[in-house]
Amino acid sequence: MPEGTVTAAGLRAGSVPADTEPEKAGTPGGPVPSGACSDTRREIAFHGERSGRAPLTWGQRAIWHAIRRTAPNDHYFNIGRVLPLADRGRPVTVPEALGALARLTERHESLRTRLLLSPLDGEPAQSLADAGTLSVTMTRAAGLPDAAAEAEALLGRLSATRFDYAAQWPVRAALITVGDRVTHAVLVLCHLAADGHAAEILVRDLRLLVRRGSAGPPPASTPLDLARDQHAAAGRRRGAAALAHWEAGYRAAPPTMFPDPCAQPRTPRFWTGRLVSPALARAVGTVAAAHRVSGSTVLLTASAALVAAGEGHRTAAVMPIVGNRTAGALRDLVSTLSQDGLFVLDLADASGPREPSGPREPSGPREASGPAEPHGPTESSGPREPHGLAEPSGTTEAAGLAGTFTDLLPAAYRSALRAYRAAVYDPVEWDALGERLSAEYGTDVHPYCCFNDMRLVERALPEGPRATGAELAEARRRTTFGFPATQDRVACRYCLHVTEEGDALAVSLTADTAYLPPEAIRAHLYAMEELIVASAAGTPPPLTQLRTLLVAAGGDRP
Repeated sequence: MPEGTVTAAGLRAGSVPADTEPEKAGTPGGPVPSGACSDTRREIAFHGERSGRAPLTWGQRAIWHAIRRTAPNDHYFNIGRVLPLADRGRPVTVPEALGALARLTERHESLRTRLLLSPLDGEPAQSLADAGTLSVTMTRAAGLPDAAAEAEALLGRLSATRFDYAAQWPVRAALITVGDRVTHAVLVLCHLAADGHAAEILVRDLRLLVRRGSAGPPPASTPLDLARDQHAAAGRRRGAAALAHWEAGYRAAPPTMFPDPCAQPRTPRFWTGRLVSPALARAVGTVAAAHRVSGSTVLLTASAALVAAGEGHRTAAVMPIVGNRTAGALRDLVSTLSQDGLFVLDLADASGPREPSGPREPSGPREASGPAEPHGPTESSGPREPHGLAEPSGTTEAAGLAGTFTDLLPAAYRSALRAYRAAVYDPVEWDALGERLSAEYGTDVHPYCCFNDMRLVERALPEGPRATGAELAEARRRTTFGFPATQDRVACRYCLHVTEEGDALAVSLTADTAYLPPEAIRAHLYAMEELIVASAAGTPPPLTQLRTLLVAAGGDRP
């Protein structure tokens, strides 16, 4: 598991403990609220090796476009971590911790990079400073238990306010002290500077800088270097190849997964349901091992199949958030590299049980749904000739579907790899593609359906016999569900997030209540658990029964 703790904002409303009623997210935009009266501030100076300007990287452009669509609720994208410093090793003094924060800022250029806005409302750029000062919040606690609680509370306060992207440094730092010793460091990051994987790199490097005074050799690349590479001719060719995959996928799928509102939207409009299930964790691993795919692919396939069945589509289009860190020079880069991929799955591709070709899908460290090569797709034939919509957006009979859920996994495996390989592209060109196809079809072309596996690694199944159906049924008795959060505005209709909580998987679904009212959010999460647990027990549900499963899922469970 990652060493730091993720804030609720960093999990995009998915990490808060499940309650029976949702709580509205805090109001963003004002000053960062202060905590206890013992809070003070210290200024630290940093001196980097260079300054400069460059266009935004494509990952930065992608998150900037999302920020603009979500504002003023864009504190939703903040990423937070808590680093315990009193859990091992010698005590840490305040000067040592402050010095480590200064060296961390010097080491990673993204932490001293701000947005350079265009005066004509064009595409912004990034501006790297070589020197400056960072304000660090200092909070005293009476003892270690109080310190841990204060760190979590401070993390929430610092995460609840949007960044001023052009004026503020993209990191907020705090130290919790007991007496003259530092017990915790808190980092809150602007998503323009870091994604989830980058946040873990910062936690690792800060610990090394505190304990050893060094975090090793400098990173092999920088955001400025990456931006210049992406905007050069070779980078644009790779981006064009990726967008060819997107156009082919768009033409093969319905224009959107949720075409018609079905309910009066709630206020706030977007609700997050959260299911925590030890049984799901065991079942995902069992199904993945049996079919030689990653657990992410099992969850992504379940999500896609249930959305398609629920909305009456034969073909599902889901946008997995892809980490884009398979290139060696990018693995330790602190920046936001993750972008959307396009996963397209035809439910008619259930081909009966067979092994996927080639080696098992990679499932190593990543920021989100899976690995992505920094080049275009290898299995795309380019855009097809226009032929209108791939299928009507309304209900389609499921009677023609054959096979079971697990029969989808070979085709899903291949589609996932294509999605991961085609997730590096210029978002400006991606927007233009969507606008062109929307004009061609006379309707909005966008899945509005995303999937984000936020686990950095997948845990291997323990050695020994696989769990029996009875054992999985018993584990399901520990499943919990709640609606922990709401949002006024999210630029999607279905956002599924996967994390871990102890020995359980925590799956959160944030949805537009005009398209998925709260009871449908609950049904989707319980149906996913039922679908995968039944498959692990050897009785995968037939595809013709998925819609019925959505209707019945959860039953009288809490």
